Amino acid sequence: MDVIERIKSQLSSSPVVLYMKGTPDFPQCGFSAAAVRALGAVGAEFQHVNIFEDPELREALKQYSNWPTYPQLYVNGELIGGSDIIIEMYKSGELQKLIGEAARAAG
Repeated sequence: MDVIERIKSQLSSSPVVLYMKGTPDFPQCGFSAAAVRALGAVGAEFQHVNIFEDPELREALKQYSNWPTYPQLYVNGELIGGSDIIIEMYKSGELQKLIGEAARAAG
């Protein structure tokens, strides 16, 4: 399976996917840690992908998403954004609404 197919497979495997540095238990950068905290605060169930474990995916995802930094949050296969956007959405209440809608749609 080529790297783009792996990305598509990961995005279709869960309604909420966070590409991050490290893991939710051990984030390896402050931005990934902030994203995990915001997702946790809204009760999101999400799949994570540690980009340090797959250098090929790490580079390909930048091209796939046209987003140069990590973390990258996807909901229903659509890029939401990075840490700053996640935090802003959390503060405004949009993140909880978006995650709730994704959970209900997943059923």
